[in-house]
Amino acid sequence: MLGLMVLLASIAGDPAMVLRPDRVFDGSGAAHEGWVVVIEGERIAEAGPAAMVKAPVGATNLPLPGCTLLPGLIDAHTHLLLFPYSETPWDDQVSRLPLAERVCRAAVHARANLMSGFTTIRDMGTEGADLADVGVKSAIAKRVIQGPEMVVTTRAIVATGAYAPRSFSPEWRIPQGADEADGERLREVVRRQIRAGADWIKVYADTPHGPGSAFRPAFSQSELDLIVSTARDAGVLVAAHAQSREGMRRAAMAGVATIEHGDEGDLAMFRLLAEKKIGYCPTMAMSEAYARYAGWKPGAPAPRDIERKRGSFKAALESGVAIVNGSDMGVFPHGDGARELELLVRHGMRPAAALEAATAAAAKMLRMEERVGSIKKGLRANLLAVRGNPLDDISDIRNVRLVVMAGAVVRRAD
Repeated sequence: MLGLMVLLASIAGDPAMVLRPDRVFDGSGAAHEGWVVVIEGERIAEAGPAAMVKAPVGATNLPLPGCTLLPGLIDAHTHLLLFPYSETPWDDQVSRLPLAERVCRAAVHARANLMSGFTTIRDMGTEGADLADVGVKSAIAKRVIQGPEMVVTTRAIVATGAYAPRSFSPEWRIPQGADEADGERLREVVRRQIRAGADWIKVYADTPHGPGSAFRPAFSQSELDLIVSTARDAGVLVAAHAQSREGMRRAAMAGVATIEHGDEGDLAMFRLLAEKKIGYCPTMAMSEAYARYAGWKPGAPAPRDIERKRGSFKAALESGVAIVNGSDMGVFPHGDGARELELLVRHGMRPAAALEAATAAAAKMLRMEERVGSIKKGLRANLLAVRGNPLDDISDIRNVRLVVMAGAVVRRAD
């Protein structure tokens, strides 16, 4: 009954709600016992020790015994328009599924992510679904469907002949899963994507093209420079898919804001990223998902790609680069974003640091720190309460008891 009353009050625009958990993780790495958080409208009105925060007259009190309250989580690398390749291979999703079906699936995925506590996502490419992410973002903002606040990249930019699908006869010229361009035409593509609604630009700095399956740089240094400078002129940042060391180096020298994957990164390369204040999204969960699809089972000896990935992550931790939670969700099921945080901790991060990577650090790298990512007065009331203490056991992040989005309770589990 209490959950229903809170939901009805939030929908009706109740003037205030006071959340009373056992502890509050504010996003900065600190946990505060005995804090309360006051919500008024869509914003956090107050946060602090219960004895020092006066509840507004008529406020709804919401006790959360045994719970930790956190900022709503952020995943900076997702694909709402994709779902696990074990169900339908990537080539088939991109080239054979109707766009309308993919958008319907994206709506389901968005809600699953929100209900698991992720209130902000950066979607990193529609993978053949054109500008569908712009429409899904709009539908969420207008409350047509439920989902996290979205930052979108529309169609990723790839070099001609360097992407996919490739499972067709070479005589056929088929649409690619991203926007192909080269040379001076890159300027036009960047501007067109921004005009269409891209909040960020995503570029594939490397892909497995040419003989064999190795990742090789896809663009020249001057082409990457052109992409970044054109986006920067419009006030838009660039994220680079870069798995090879040379792809990472070229992207870093061009001035991208984040590097995604970084599988071949070493200590020197991550120190370069740290020096240039470039964020790093490890996507550990994606790598393990691919290995599972190939037959690997956790607990068995790790395949070479996984060992390499773990080694690069260890180097990243040592380098001091800003690590941002980004999982590549869509390669594995939506609603399971906790998987990335568990892997970050399993392979060397402290739980508090992993949680910060999914809150304040992610917000800062997305340039959204004045809006989300922390629990402090004036920020948007995007909040998550979980039973237990994820600072002791990161898996407690799965024990969702409350999700608040823009001051409204969207999930309540008693």
